Amino acid sequence: MSVMKYAIRLGDDAVVLGHRLSEWCSFGPFLEEDLALTNVALDFIGRARMFYSYAAELAGDGSTEDTYAYTRDNREFTNLLIHELKNGDFAFTMVRQYFVDVYTLAYMQQLQKSSDQTLAAIADKVVKESRYHLRRSYDWMLRLGDGTEESNRRMQEAVENLWGYVPEMFEMDDLERELAEAGIGVDAAALENDWYATVRATLAQANLKEPVGDWSIRGGREGTHTEALGHILSDMQFVQRAYPGLQW
Repeated sequence: MSVMKYAIRLGDDAVVLGHRLSEWCSFGPFLEEDLALTNVALDFIGRARMFYSYAAELAGDGSTEDTYAYTRDNREFTNLLIHELKNGDFAFTMVRQYFVDVYTLAYMQQLQKSSDQTLAAIADKVVKESRYHLRRSYDWMLRLGDGTEESNRRMQEAVENLWGYVPEMFEMDDLERELAEAGIGVDAAALENDWYATVRATLAQANLKEPVGDWSIRGGREGTHTEALGHILSDMQFVQRAYPGLQW
């Protein structure tokens, strides 16, 4: 049961950010970036399917990946809050993506060592994608942070607006501690120092300042979300709510 819940929360992280990134389709700053963002979104949706499918297999109750994506209410979703925030401008999306990419790559590299062979296999695939994602978002951090006065200003605002959502990524509840101690899950708290060191170095390279860090917000893992998630789900789940049981 605990592994099933763990797989669901990792699927929630992926499906919510994947849907969010998909909203950039046809709105990218230029064609190549439009396609790149769409491909990144598809990668996240693909990993959500893998985590959800594994959760359904463990549940053994006839549920499917669609059950978790389309039939749960927002209080049942356990994604980190940073994933559900509105895209904002391109600078906001890229800063968020960079923060998430640094975290995800380190997290999945640890999950590759899981004693659960299915989780480890999923992590193997995600690591390959995440290396590519991080190269892209890191490049945009430098290009926009050390670009024009306008791009620097927007990037700085994004960093400051997102900084308070970072601590939640490294907080662990009883479920995560239990699985980490059992060699199944990841000790996210152990990733915190390296994350900050990596990001601080990039901010310096990009001519951006580290925020004071005097605020933080959390609650996603417990099902307490921003209003943004409700809007995502009303869009994402509309067809399944209108036609229950519909299959593509």
